[in-house]
Amino acid sequence: MTQQVSDSELELMEIVWAAGGSARYAHIMEELGKAGRTWQKNTVITLLSRLVDKGLLKTSKIGRRNEYTALVSQAEYRSHQARALVGKLYAGDARGLVATLIQGEMLSEKDYEELRRFWEDGKK
Repeated sequence: MTQQVSDSELELMEIVWAAGGSARYAHIMEELGKAGRTWQKNTVITLLSRLVDKGLLKTSKIGRRNEYTALVSQAEYRSHQARALVGKLYAGDARGLVATLIQGEMLSEKDYEELRRFWEDGKK
């Protein structure tokens, strides 16, 4: 089971996933800088350590540098979180989520058509 992560932890996971599933600390800091994040070194190290403790990342030494590798893919994480959301808010009824998206006008006509094609292709 994939554990829930904070928004900040998820941001770090997104960087690792975008780097192909593995990233060195320096790359993570560089990407945070590009995103306008000015987090302190200790904050980033603490967040990365939490992700290791939660079983989402592993760390290995490359010389004197740490490299962080995702143990869960982005797709696996999203799937688990979607299931948890549907379970928590809609008692496991995914139709409730879809109804909310439609009624709240959160799906465009294009989104609806893409989902319809996805559904039809998946049934073949």
